[in-house]
Amino acid sequence: MLERVTVTDYVTPLREGGSLPGLVEADNLGTYVLKFRGAGHGTLALVAEIIGGQLARRLGFKTPELALACLDPRIAPSEPDEEIQDLLRASEGLNLAVDYLPGSANFDPLGWTADEDLASELLWFDALIQNVDRTWRNPNLLVWHRDIWLIDHGAALYFHHDWSRADPAKPFDATQHVVRDRATRIEQAHAKLAPLVTEPLLAEVVADVPPEWFGERGADAYVAHLARRAPLVSEVIRL
Repeated sequence: MLERVTVTDYVTPLREGGSLPGLVEADNLGTYVLKFRGAGHGTLALVAEIIGGQLARRLGFKTPELALACLDPRIAPSEPDEEIQDLLRASEGLNLAVDYLPGSANFDPLGWTADEDLASELLWFDALIQNVDRTWRNPNLLVWHRDIWLIDHGAALYFHHDWSRADPAKPFDATQHVVRDRATRIEQAHAKLAPLVTEPLLAEVVADVPPEWFGERGADAYVAHLARRAPLVSEVIRL
């Protein structure tokens, strides 16, 4: 289960994010990037963040630690920016906190020398969760202590905004994926990762999501969808 913390201070907005995440401090002395349930697509984006981040970690990728963060209603009035005040008020209660990686740098695909196995596994994983937000324009990757870290999975699992579109065999357009040119070992990535995506593993992952954050379908629907998609991933990737 995810750690639960309480936000003690709103430090600054991170305006490069479309949903206006904020840098906050918590009562465990940690510093986090806070993803607000009152922003953008609401709690479904946070569902995708948790499932994407937690599943990536279990498959061996590096991702920041996640926590559930309680936002005190007394914090909003102390912020001078009216837009931020509105966001804080709309997000009182439980939100998603992503561990802040101090000194991390944005990933530069032109200067990357990582091997083809990592590139192939990364593309395979994004095809699994149908993450359309890992492009040259917006890689959603950080470099920290010389390792590549996966961040920002809120745009993944986009079908859960309309479950009638939840086709496990839906093709994944990888033509704009940031590591497409280096992902030459998709079959090997599939052989390694697909057997790991089991229903028990998926059930553990979705159990980290607060039940009230799910939309029209609950945790079991995500488990069933991803379990059916995993064996098909190498077939649905379109390079």
